[in-house]
Amino acid sequence: MNGAPDDRHAQAARLLGTHPDYRVQRRLTPVTHFHAASPEGSTRIGVAIDVETTGLDRETDRIIELAIQRFRFDERGRIIQVGMPRVWREDPGMPIDPKITSLTGLTDADVAEQQIDESVAVDILSSADIIVAHNAAFDRPFVDRRLPAIAGKPWACSMAELDWFELGFEGRALAHLVSQCGWFYEGHRAENDILALLYLLSHGLPDGETILAKMIACSEQQTYRVNAIEAPFDAKDRLKSRGYRWDATMRFWWRSISEQDRDAERAWLQSDVYGGYGEPAFLPITACERHR
Repeated sequence: MNGAPDDRHAQAARLLGTHPDYRVQRRLTPVTHFHAASPEGSTRIGVAIDVETTGLDRETDRIIELAIQRFRFDERGRIIQVGMPRVWREDPGMPIDPKITSLTGLTDADVAEQQIDESVAVDILSSADIIVAHNAAFDRPFVDRRLPAIAGKPWACSMAELDWFELGFEGRALAHLVSQCGWFYEGHRAENDILALLYLLSHGLPDGETILAKMIACSEQQTYRVNAIEAPFDAKDRLKSRGYRWDATMRFWWRSISEQDRDAERAWLQSDVYGGYGEPAFLPITACERHR
């Protein structure tokens, strides 16, 4: 071959990619857009977000790295503009557990005397029509507590709000999903994770829609949080097997359901849990309240 090394590698990758016994993966690289903008139609703003923290406890642990990246998408869920990533480290005021350092690569020295630029972070997040995280139930409580000015913004979760198996994927971990799309990256650093998230959201599916379009459709649907208040103690195994989780603070079982499942869930609770001697609470949830 007479081409440059990059050309040779690209040709080799294309050749391997046509063979059924090989799969070719490409490293994620920064982009300015995934689709060309259309002169017609409206657009919206999204912000991809990821945090690294000192641990899993939303009450006592702290953010040590925050990454956000703004993007613009059209009515078809195509990402037509990608902004520059903004990444901040923050001193948590406590030693970083060696396990967290092993996972993220961040040490006490890396975050010493560092601080999130709150005004810039709030300005970017406030501009969003939707904030997207891959595991928003983890990220949102930390962000809402650290940046309370944006606590009422709508969030979407690319991990939990989509039926990945139905979409033709196996598993739902970000790195694994991106791998199935033909890409790879070094994970567990916030900046790399938001780039991977943008690639995943832009991925086109066989029906012509993007992952982002599917996720936005799910996010805009109203769901319900079902609180099985004062459910009999002997119903705990039935509730758990149906997907209910125990709220240790409020001391009742709860789960999230879609609007179309509300009547069926009420009927099941009355027949299999309460036996006609109690009433669950159904609380409507939108993207503004979800994942808190």
